[in-house]
Amino acid sequence: MRWSQLHPCPPRPRKALGGEFDADEVDLLLAAWEEADELALPTTVVDLTGCAFGDSSFLGALLIARSRHLASGRRLVLAGPLQPKILLLLAVSGTMETFDVTENLAEAVTRETA
Repeated sequence: MRWSQLHPCPPRPRKALGGEFDADEVDLLLAAWEEADELALPTTVVDLTGCAFGDSSFLGALLIARSRHLASGRRLVLAGPLQPKILLLLAVSGTMETFDVTENLAEAVTRETA
């Protein structure tokens, strides 16, 4: 599992996820949502291009982030392309339409400024 913070200009909360996410990594994700809440910027982009696997706890953490962002009037964008197992997780759970998903990071950045 790899977790990194990207520092673009102007500063926006962007999280890049890589590897596999299960219940052991949920605390990392919840800490990231706390950070995003503290920054309170209009959009948080979660770069999932390097995320090969996520289980139901990973999905739960994404849904928590979405809920927190919506409650505070902010946007959460999941940047792809999504790996097959992540696509399957969202499809089987019926949550794909719940998220704002982009084809790539460049599109997510464009949506940030829209």
